Amino acid sequence: MNNFIIISAPSGSGKTTICKYLQELDPSIVFSVSCTTRQKRENEIEGNDYYFITNSIFEKKIKENKFVEWEKIHGNFFYGTLKSSLDEAIKNDKTILLELDVKGAMSVKKLYPNKSLSIFIEPPSVEDLKIRLEKRGTDNNERIIKRLERLESELTYKSNFDYHVINDDLDQAVNEIMKIIKKENKGVYYGS
Repeated sequence: MNNFIIISAPSGSGKTTICKYLQELDPSIVFSVSCTTRQKRENEIEGNDYYFITNSIFEKKIKENKFVEWEKIHGNFFYGTLKSSLDEAIKNDKTILLELDVKGAMSVKKLYPNKSLSIFIEPPSVEDLKIRLEKRGTDNNERIIKRLERLESELTYKSNFDYHVINDDLDQAVNEIMKIIKKENKGVYYGS
């Protein structure tokens, strides 16, 4: 059984929305809550979307080797997944959904190769991604440019994932991912 379903994608490709839909289809899939040093957005809930912590606390956890993966993104903010969360999932035979950047996904796959299923979500095009980021309204123009610059390097990791799905149509992408999960975790019940 794959305890970890890793969803990774360039920023704005719909990974957060896809993860929320997957959880609606099967509430037994628990969302992994990462730590971050960025400010909480208006619609986010502490402990549900992220653990919002200070730089000093994050850096202390790095020194204590508490993260299975972490990264400083866009030169500003730290994001990381606590080892304790993943070890607890294995111990309790739970399935955790991880929404990670490509490097974080590779770190989890390396540490837990027989427990991880990785899926890369692609936008239909760079132009489509730019429009999504602008519509999202959470980033200024400078940050959108940084996110688009990062796209090229993120796409080079695509072949390291078990599967990749193009998010041209949200419902279709979610259904395709759920079929992959069912196929890979035979005998485990997912949704109706």
